[in-house]
Amino acid sequence: MEKVFSPGDIEKRWYDTWEQSGYFAPQGGETSFSIPIPPPNVTGSLHMGHGFQQAIMDALIRYHRMKGADTLWQVGTDHAGIATQMLVERQLEADGIKREDIGRDAFIDKVWAWKEQSGGTITQQLRRLGASADWSRERFTMDEGLSDAVQQVFIKLYSEGLIYRGQRLVNWDPKLHTAISDLEVVSEEEQGFLWHLRYPLSDGSGHLVVATTRPETLLGDAAVAVHPDDDRYQALIGKTVSLPLCDREIPIIADDYVDPEFGTGCVKITPAHDFNDYEMGQRHDLPLRNILTRNASISDAAPAAYQGLDRYAAREQIIKDLDALQLLEKTEDHLLKVPRGDRSGVVVEPWLTPQWYVDAKKLAGPAIAAVENETIKFVPKQWENTYFAWMRDIQDWCISRQLWWGHRIPAWYDNAGNVYVGSDEASVRASNELDDTVELTQDNDVLDTWFSSALWTFSTLGWPNKTPEMAKFHPTSVLVTGFDIIFFWVARMIMMSLHFCDEVPFHTVYVHGLVRDGEGQKMSKSKGNVIDPIDLIDGIDLKSLEAKRTAGMMQPQMAARIVKQTRKHFPEGIPGYGTDALRFTFYSLASTGRDIKFDMQRMEGYRNFCNKLWNAARYVLGNCEDLTPSPSATEPSLADRWIMSRLITAAKDCEQAIENYRFDLASQTLYDFVWNEFCDWYLELSKPILWDAEANPDQATVTRHTLVTTLENILRLLHPMMPFITEEIWQSIAPLADKSGDTIMLQPWPNFDGQESDAEAESEVAWLQGVIVAIRTIRGEAQLGPGKALDILVRNTTDDDQRRFTNNKAYLRKLARLESITFLSSDAEVPPSLSALCGNLEILVPMAGVIDVEAERARLNKELQKQQGELTRIQGKLSNASFVDRAPEAVVANERHKQQAAEDAVQAITTQLQRLEGLH
Repeated sequence: MEKVFSPGDIEKRWYDTWEQSGYFAPQGGETSFSIPIPPPNVTGSLHMGHGFQQAIMDALIRYHRMKGADTLWQVGTDHAGIATQMLVERQLEADGIKREDIGRDAFIDKVWAWKEQSGGTITQQLRRLGASADWSRERFTMDEGLSDAVQQVFIKLYSEGLIYRGQRLVNWDPKLHTAISDLEVVSEEEQGFLWHLRYPLSDGSGHLVVATTRPETLLGDAAVAVHPDDDRYQALIGKTVSLPLCDREIPIIADDYVDPEFGTGCVKITPAHDFNDYEMGQRHDLPLRNILTRNASISDAAPAAYQGLDRYAAREQIIKDLDALQLLEKTEDHLLKVPRGDRSGVVVEPWLTPQWYVDAKKLAGPAIAAVENETIKFVPKQWENTYFAWMRDIQDWCISRQLWWGHRIPAWYDNAGNVYVGSDEASVRASNELDDTVELTQDNDVLDTWFSSALWTFSTLGWPNKTPEMAKFHPTSVLVTGFDIIFFWVARMIMMSLHFCDEVPFHTVYVHGLVRDGEGQKMSKSKGNVIDPIDLIDGIDLKSLEAKRTAGMMQPQMAARIVKQTRKHFPEGIPGYGTDALRFTFYSLASTGRDIKFDMQRMEGYRNFCNKLWNAARYVLGNCEDLTPSPSATEPSLADRWIMSRLITAAKDCEQAIENYRFDLASQTLYDFVWNEFCDWYLELSKPILWDAEANPDQATVTRHTLVTTLENILRLLHPMMPFITEEIWQSIAPLADKSGDTIMLQPWPNFDGQESDAEAESEVAWLQGVIVAIRTIRGEAQLGPGKALDILVRNTTDDDQRRFTNNKAYLRKLARLESITFLSSDAEVPPSLSALCGNLEILVPMAGVIDVEAERARLNKELQKQQGELTRIQGKLSNASFVDRAPEAVVANERHKQQAAEDAVQAITTQLQRLEGLH
């Protein structure tokens, strides 16, 4: 092995080997385990959320593969209708071409050409993360097989009356000219205005005042609503108001939806341009007046004076006209949520337009029951409540989009407006007995990408054909997903799978939290706190970050913030941590269901962990190169018994944590075992035995075998989380451990069923560790070098303690550097000494001849003065009421923590000075 661990030298080499050798494909097994990847957008590139999610899935796949299951991680990408169409349109526009100039078919060809050339970016990045997905089965939601499945599902649902075409409100993007889903709408607070408008009563007896943030929608008002129990307006219910600027009257209606405490208690109702108003309009049979066009300009349904105006120009003119008529009561500054399309950035309008819908209510029942009866389980369980809340109030699903790229809706219209649904025009004509004289035109719309994604678990396995993969891997075992798409994707997959396969799509839904930055802020381009996982793996200098910004790969504010953070912590840029350190950081933060704060400094600790493991492996290999068979007649040493006992416990705890999706606990278990127990203790405990190999060769051979066995098991336990470094080390250690096979990933998971921990060995070593730590504490406090041999006195010993001192003399001499051990009675007088407690034991080191008393006294007084000064400074700060009241809570808490630390330091130094009294 190389002296220094260099992840860049091994990662690509091992990944290529794994993929080319077919190790990611199902390997056979009595049981099966499968995960469907949430298909990333084909236009996408890796972000930290992807990285976290892929790390979780890969750990599960690698773990179950090692457990002997026939594993399939079904991989693929989503065609991403809006994102992909926008991307290709921008490329055409750069050449002065609009998609309408070349027509639909030619445009689709352009998209496919882009996909073949540039659509594999994110799948290559997933490989960089070590994803052991079966790439030979990679699917695309627009490939032939999946497209056929989509078409069959649409036709079947239509024939069952579960798909229909209707005119309802949708989120309309006036720039992209398409309906978009709620998930594609980003609502953020913006500063705006609240206009208070006067609506004159038709009988001339006065007026009502309504407040609105969108005065242009006045042109489409159908009523004014009040609460039925509001005494102020009881006499007006059923009467009418004259709608300003519109020369028409609208009724005053009563509805429980109105909050009488808000504003004047009167609400303008625009059923064609507000979702809540639409529902109220349905209850009261109000007319729908669509006053906007597809471009969000004023339509011909409005008064002529405003027709053709952009919505914001119309707003400005309407306010002027109302003010001139003395119908504008007042204008207030107002902070409001503004919905914008996540792709276009323009304000989205609720718009009345004909669309295709799925009757989701009729599909929801079995999907609700599947979770109620625990055929599907959510982890954490509380996410079931979110699922039930959405499903029990489910609305019909708008599945059509006004795009060119996507699955075109298999519906045709004749000149009379009749609709025919079928796989193609020929089948439509045949099934409906339509001859060539009947002109048919196919629907121009495509299906929502969530429609094809809803079929993902079974369409990727060959449905509607009864394939071996469907029989083996469906239902899939677990879906790993974020909470934000429980309704948009998870629920729809459950509904579709139950309806078409008569079985659930998965047995478990593991819901993970969001990856946030170190300050707890959501990572987003607008905040400028997005981190590229590949930059963390490979490293990036400040110049390269700046180059990304100038090349348009990062928004300016994003680059500026990341450069600032990087310069603060890493003056030379972000060092390359490697994939294993990044992955282990994800696992350490993966407590179920909680958002995680990602801190680059934390990842530095796990890079050090990789280095620790690497160096431990070099120690083992360096001491075990010429390993001979273990002598059967020689009992393992106390240290050998102890580390094997701790290995058994760590392996069982790790396995239980993974089974319960507690990757934070699994990673912490292995970290503690490897760093604290194997490296810090066992490797040190092995040295006295190996150093005395000539005197006791059989004992040394047993210890060498224990070193190899423990390390080889550690590598297999760590492999699902840290695949690259474990593979590299395992290749060297496997021959010594008598392990056959070409790769660690196909080795069995460590199995210690039926093996119990060694309580006696653990008790003995715990005692030994306590004594060694106590002696090291004395050395640290007195600044005694580790090479200086010490004579110690021990008080309050039991017979068992004295036995342990005798039996472990070799360990104590080597690890604690003891010259002699003298037992004292509890009442014996002792010379001035440095002391520490280990349970009831008092361990003393006589100071005479050990330390320079005057130099030590001077050093302690200097340190005491420093700590007292620090304590005075902090106390002054905390006694300042202005600071305590105004500073952030975390800052004040940090100062209190520093105060406690300074107080403890003063007490410890004072105690040490007292020990020096009387010495010269």
